[in-house]
Amino acid sequence: MVANTIKFLLNNELVNIENLDPNTTVLQYLREEQFKSGTKEGCASGDCGACTVVLAELDSEKPSQLTYKSINACITFVGNLHGKQLITVEDLKDGAKLHHAQQTIVDNHGSQCGFCTPGFVMSSFALHKQNNKPNRAEVLEALAGNLCRCTGYRSIIEAAMTSSEGNQDDSFAKHYQQTLVTLTELDKLPTPTLNGNGNTYIAPQNIDELATELVREPKSTLVAGGTDLALSVTQNLAVVKKLVYVGNVAELTTIEETESEIVIGSALPYSDFIDTLHHYYPDLGDMIERIGAKQVRNTGTLGGNIGNASPIGDMPPALIALGATMTLHLNGKERTILVEEFFLDYKKTVLQTSEFIKSITIPKPLAGQTLKLYKISKRLDDDISAVLAAFFIEQTPTENGQKITNVRLAFGGMAGIPKRGLAAEAVLLGDGQGNSLTKELVAQAKEALATDFQPMTDVRASSKYRLTVAQNLIEKCYLELQSAQTREVIETRVVNY
Repeated sequence: MVANTIKFLLNNELVNIENLDPNTTVLQYLREEQFKSGTKEGCASGDCGACTVVLAELDSEKPSQLTYKSINACITFVGNLHGKQLITVEDLKDGAKLHHAQQTIVDNHGSQCGFCTPGFVMSSFALHKQNNKPNRAEVLEALAGNLCRCTGYRSIIEAAMTSSEGNQDDSFAKHYQQTLVTLTELDKLPTPTLNGNGNTYIAPQNIDELATELVREPKSTLVAGGTDLALSVTQNLAVVKKLVYVGNVAELTTIEETESEIVIGSALPYSDFIDTLHHYYPDLGDMIERIGAKQVRNTGTLGGNIGNASPIGDMPPALIALGATMTLHLNGKERTILVEEFFLDYKKTVLQTSEFIKSITIPKPLAGQTLKLYKISKRLDDDISAVLAAFFIEQTPTENGQKITNVRLAFGGMAGIPKRGLAAEAVLLGDGQGNSLTKELVAQAKEALATDFQPMTDVRASSKYRLTVAQNLIEKCYLELQSAQTREVIETRVVNY
């Protein structure tokens, strides 16, 4: 059963949307349909944060609770609002009383021209809804996707760090139970669709429904977070005829752990699995914190990052280095391949017509295995990589130290696809019996890497820069591993002493 309407709460008001072009973004809807102009457009690409709004939705693990997430309204399609509560800056205050997130900006003189202020307020609001006493690191993460040109960040950061403990009785807290009831009822509705201007949006609710939809209309465009797809609409004025939203498909939005593996659904947002990956692979968790900003990670997905098949996507090199696999689904049939087998050429993959990514499986680390990740970009946060290097090295103890028994060196930004440096790997691995990792061996691997890649020159970096950086990252990895081993020896001696 399909319902030709999108239903959600706009602040505390139930809204039905019909006969609206599904290419409409949440930002456009708020400003042009609802005439709510507090949410601003700064970049229309999810970079500046001026358009930040907050979505409240049922917690997948605890349906009796709500989660609050900041998102970029400028790159979120309006259909994605179905079954959620959309909160904007206009309705934060309770009567004449400013919300804590607003009042602290006033008290700390955190606004001048005011254009960016609503976005900062909404990012702070989302943070305090989940954590009423955030520390500086948590505040910086929450605000990293918001840019200000005139106030300066010190006062804004101080405002967001001001504890909201004891100040949580806002209008949303007062309506909390009613919101839960409403969203629970919306969750039971038939599959939502939206039609307008000859374009269609549909949000299947299970994997069979999704598979059937793609077989019926194989030229449909899948959308999850839309953090890249939406740019074709907002920046290039493209029109997507048929959007199929996968964020409501339960089988694609799970994370499971076995004794040896982590299985992540392709439509699960980064913010829902970053902690798990950080636990097993600290470098991977740290790198994910640099993918977009909090707003992007709240909607962007692992399946989208892989399926986009960009040569500068950050996750594929890491997954390739780890030997991760992915499960593909086509009308009830599934197959599993290595992530590195997915990419054929620039923007070309092994996906067959109507096939989609179901999940990604990442092996848990074993003793002696190390993953090192290096992202080279002009900014630390919220920037696209010039080079992404992922090094998986397995070493076993010998009488004279350590020898390499397995190695995978994967790179993004060095070719038309994410790709391994096989010649450099061969040097490090030697004859298969394993080499000791030495300075001389690293120098040989750096030379071999020049036969693996002939990078392109573009606006982010020249070919020479990319190759030189990639070579130097191999040496950086070696030095860090040596330092770690030295510390381990010293610590062992101290304990034994």
